[in-house]
Amino acid sequence: MASQVTVIQASGSIDSISGNQLRRDVSDAIASGAKTILIDCEKATFMDSSGLGALVMILKTVREAGGRLALCSIIDQIEMILQLTSMDSLFEIFPNREAFEQKVTS
Repeated sequence: MASQVTVIQASGSIDSISGNQLRRDVSDAIASGAKTILIDCEKATFMDSSGLGALVMILKTVREAGGRLALCSIIDQIEMILQLTSMDSLFEIFPNREAFEQKVTS
């Protein structure tokens, strides 16, 4: 299964521009056969409503392709947005990449 996992690194602000890039990266990963996609937010510093919208669209795209999407290493600000919008219940969220890998391989 590990060969079908794709890790995409988010960095800086997750907004309309970077959100669109994340969407393209995920679409490319799906086209390449990825079934499980992890968006690692360790280097992300901020997310606005456009970034949240992009994550929701990414989740929809991945699910329509029969895949699995997870997020890891989210900062408090992103976690707060996800909680305030009740989106935290839609996403599989891990504290870090190691926790994700442990879950995937178990």
